[in-house]
Amino acid sequence: MKLFPHPFLAFILSLLLTGCFRNPSNEVSGNVDGKLSGKITLTGSSTIAPLITEISRRFEEQHPAVRIDVQTGGSGKGIADTRMGIAEIGMASRSLKADEADLITHQIAADGVGLIVHSSNPIKDLTAEQVISIYTNQIQNWKEVGGKEGDITIVHKAEGRATLEVFLNHFEIDNTTVKPDVIVGENEHAIKTVAGTENAIGYVSIGTAEADIAAGVPIRLLPLGGVEASTATVSSGAFPMSRPLNLITTDSPSSLASEFIRYCQSPEVHDLIRSQYFIPVSSEPNVAQ
Repeated sequence: MKLFPHPFLAFILSLLLTGCFRNPSNEVSGNVDGKLSGKITLTGSSTIAPLITEISRRFEEQHPAVRIDVQTGGSGKGIADTRMGIAEIGMASRSLKADEADLITHQIAADGVGLIVHSSNPIKDLTAEQVISIYTNQIQNWKEVGGKEGDITIVHKAEGRATLEVFLNHFEIDNTTVKPDVIVGENEHAIKTVAGTENAIGYVSIGTAEADIAAGVPIRLLPLGGVEASTATVSSGAFPMSRPLNLITTDSPSSLASEFIRYCQSPEVHDLIRSQYFIPVSSEPNVAQ
């Protein structure tokens, strides 16, 4: 005996299939009556997140029916979440690797990664060899590199952080050889650790460090290869340890995600990019990638 007529079964099956393939966290309605509406989720780089949060606020003011959720967790998480559909847009403060070529990058700005010490540390600069020796525990006291007597506290980034990968790649260090005293996640965590530890050394986003120095945080950026660590030298392409700040998508982002990315790359947000001490890429084409 048939319990339901065939048309009814077909209707139920269509509802079930629709529900199975919908991702509620990223569901967007795109364009209603000529107005953007819906929700998108971004996850990833803690370097990019404060900038995207500011851009999102401005975007939402212009499009009241849009909601944008910005979450951190590191570039690796942003890339993984985008692949799995947990986030429609990932944030990655590095270039994609060869095994991530299935994803698409949308660069919105550029940034440098700089070494930081406490502002009371008299060290003026360090050679690449000295940095490598410090991080691999071959040099353990500031006196060995011309500083004051004091054991060096090595502040290192956790796995999945783009600043970690930029640092390791630049100095050609195998992460298994690094002997950290403190492992941190976000840039602000590294800055607070160095600011509170006179003999510490770490590495962070130059833009973030400049903003904190301007606010009175007791840290100092060290030059690298004789080049001052600053947004100006990153902008000119002179600073050797720089990186792109990217939004990451699959090859078929929604219309709402595409419009938000276009907005992030437009001159309309250059003031927000500069306020975060980053460099808008459209006006600085020579920044090292």
